[in-house]
Amino acid sequence: MALVPFDDRDGVIWYDGVMVPWRDAKLHVLSHGLHYASGVFEGERAYSGNIFKLRAHTDRLIASARILGFEIPYTADEIDAACNAVVAANGFTDAYVRPIAWRGAEQLSVSAQQTKIHLAIATWAWPNLFGDNRMKGVRLDIAHWKRPHPETAPTASKAAGLYMIGTLAKHAAEAAGFEDALMLDWRGHVAEGTGANAFFVFDGEIHTAVPDCFLNGITRRTVMSIARRHQMKVVERTIMPEEMPRASEVFLAGTAAEVTPVRQIGPHHFTPGPITETLLRDYEGLVRMAPAQVEALAPI
Repeated sequence: MALVPFDDRDGVIWYDGVMVPWRDAKLHVLSHGLHYASGVFEGERAYSGNIFKLRAHTDRLIASARILGFEIPYTADEIDAACNAVVAANGFTDAYVRPIAWRGAEQLSVSAQQTKIHLAIATWAWPNLFGDNRMKGVRLDIAHWKRPHPETAPTASKAAGLYMIGTLAKHAAEAAGFEDALMLDWRGHVAEGTGANAFFVFDGEIHTAVPDCFLNGITRRTVMSIARRHQMKVVERTIMPEEMPRASEVFLAGTAAEVTPVRQIGPHHFTPGPITETLLRDYEGLVRMAPAQVEALAPI
């Protein structure tokens, strides 16, 4: 399938309060966000015309910016409205949504107190990250790059700069014939995928790493709540790499990945099973509920 460049598409992008033709949504080459990674973003999905857990994503976007030391000059209500407006303006019902905020070009140095804060929101058609046949399971390499100590990077923020590590890890995995990579943290503990949280089934229980140096994903929390509604036990704990071979099922959870089974991590092989299938099915049903119905389901 031919790659459609992201700078040469039809449609509009919401840019600092204005709908701008897609090809005209540009920034200056000396923008601080480009040189110093002073930007934060969100990944969201619209299903049947509704953006799933939109306010949770917007709140995280605002919180991420504050961790990086800047305020987005729009309220949460205004950001929500802009996300909905750009999906509608592009004629989508099912789509991926990408809000991004960054420091502008007024000052280019490590200090950036005088920069203007920009916000743009784009949307495009993007099926599941791993395709429709993902129930067969994806193959992950074990990344050389590791998630950093929270005192060395703003790991609680969905900061653009942190994804450089994921890009490096995923490129290396793809070069080795895998679809993605599992990342460890600086201690050597199991952390997550390059852009999704990881879950392991041990003896019928769902185990996942404590998110102390990576994002506590919105999809992660959603899937854990679904599992608990099924009376499945969910355990958050330190997981060591040597434990992986005894897992009966492994899956990823994230906005782009949704719920995706894993059939291989490095030399270890797994068979996608009933727990993963149940969570995948229920997640796909939940995201297509009306927002009021989703809100009525209090997290467990």
